[in-house]
Amino acid sequence: MKIINITNKEQLNNFVGQEKNSQFLQSWEWGEFQEKVSGIIWRIGIEDRGKLVCAAKIIKKSLPMGKSYFYCGRGPVFLNGAWDKEAGNLIFNEIKKIAGNEMVMFLRFDPTITLPPLNYIIKKTLDVQPANTLILNLAKNEDDLLKEMHQKTRYNIRLAEKKELKITAAGKERFDEFWQLLDQTAGRDKFRPHGISYYKAMLDLPSDFIKLFFIESKKKFLACGLFSFFGDTATYLHGGSASESRNLMAPFLLQWEVIKKAKAGGFKFYDFHGIDEKKWPGVTRFKKGFGGEEINYPGTFDLVYDEGWYQVYKMIRKIRRSF
Repeated sequence: MKIINITNKEQLNNFVGQEKNSQFLQSWEWGEFQEKVSGIIWRIGIEDRGKLVCAAKIIKKSLPMGKSYFYCGRGPVFLNGAWDKEAGNLIFNEIKKIAGNEMVMFLRFDPTITLPPLNYIIKKTLDVQPANTLILNLAKNEDDLLKEMHQKTRYNIRLAEKKELKITAAGKERFDEFWQLLDQTAGRDKFRPHGISYYKAMLDLPSDFIKLFFIESKKKFLACGLFSFFGDTATYLHGGSASESRNLMAPFLLQWEVIKKAKAGGFKFYDFHGIDEKKWPGVTRFKKGFGGEEINYPGTFDLVYDEGWYQVYKMIRKIRRSF
């Protein structure tokens, strides 16, 4: 086995988009997005006899006092989603080597598999990516998908259809409408969205990778959503809805219409990208109404390189979160 720098977009996307283990957060496109909004990235891999068996896209993120850390979202990715001891040791050793050159304190990562004990200090931390999600199997026909939904969800979809709401695809030219709906939802549901520049940069990504949809009625937008289409999976990323006309059930129709589009486009899975009954009770109840299989990931971890500075970082973060 040998370490490589991955410079071929198709090679990377074919690997991290592998069937049943598709990870858009490790895709070439998402790396370009993160490089634009966050910092420097590295794409490294492990090859065995010319075949990629492990890949990790890491991004350098800045901290106060001139410090920094690496982040590897939903990675490293292993062939067939299974841990490989030799490849795993090689990839983590290579990341440590790069971290040393970059004066990085720790690696933060949220793997999709449970890792065995490693020869590093690894500590559980607050989740970056949701530890739990719901995934629909799009191999089922539309009737079966509807039957597996909660009765109330199915009713709301039918109600919205009767109100002659329609789905509309859009791009960056509709950013203001998207932001208005997202901002209304953030205020109503009490969450903090990313900054405007973050979403604008996301809409600069290829239109076959990131799609923006609205549900409208009489030329008025009632709900919106940003979705990733990568590998075999369509993923719901961000969305919002108007505070008025909520009786028209536009968010329910938005999800159903995009699910149908993903199915028609040959995608095998639809990922709701995060549920948590304690943190997001309303959103979780909404998503669970569509059925699907609950998937539980191990969570987010910090692999610590500099224990002293890491403790200072944790103390500062705790103080900031107390305000």
